Amino acid sequence: MTVLLILLGAVWWFLTTYTIHTVTVEGSTHYTSEEIEEMVFQTPLDNISLILSWRYHNKNITGVAFIESIEVTVVGNDSVRIRVYEKSLAGYIEYLGQYMYFDKDGTVVEVSSQTTTGIPLVTGLKFDSVVLDEPLPVEDADVFQYVLELTNLINKYELTVDKIYFSPDLDMTLYIGDVMVSLGDSSLLTEKMMKLRDTYSQLAGLSGTLHLENYTGSSSVITFTTG
Repeated sequence: MTVLLILLGAVWWFLTTYTIHTVTVEGSTHYTSEEIEEMVFQTPLDNISLILSWRYHNKNITGVAFIESIEVTVVGNDSVRIRVYEKSLAGYIEYLGQYMYFDKDGTVVEVSSQTTTGIPLVTGLKFDSVVLDEPLPVEDADVFQYVLELTNLINKYELTVDKIYFSPDLDMTLYIGDVMVSLGDSSLLTEKMMKLRDTYSQLAGLSGTLHLENYTGSSSVITFTTG
């Protein structure tokens, strides 16, 4: 009986000491913290920090859509930090009913049936085929640098953009609800996007075209046409 009590006491101490109570998730925008935790804690025993530490020792989680890897670190007897490293995505295209996400070099890194917040739809690109892990076969690969620059500016200024259109000459148009924002070529792109940020709140409920293609930054006057 004494031995049993000692064993039960040892088990109680072990569970009390090493059961995980605090989980910190960092770096995830595509998945909620709860979804990330479900990927990490796959069995009841994973709630024990010593077991979790052994399981993920020198090993990250891979093979998850939109994620490069997930790093699991036990930072205390009852505390875990989960660091998510997401794939660098510049934009996506629609192709054969699927959404093809590409990085800053135009390489298709993910295929999904769902869109994801913060990554713009890119239209106007011409290509004959799409292959995962290979660059989109467009005529001018410079377009991907423009997409990345635009995406960064859109996120920086906290704008909601439905899609980006590129003309054959790589002139750019943003679609925000019923408003088209004509940016023209890539010259003074930062200045144009700053002006869009300053005007953004006034576009709600409007329908037409905001003309920034000739904006130089030296004038506060810009043109909006309806129809």
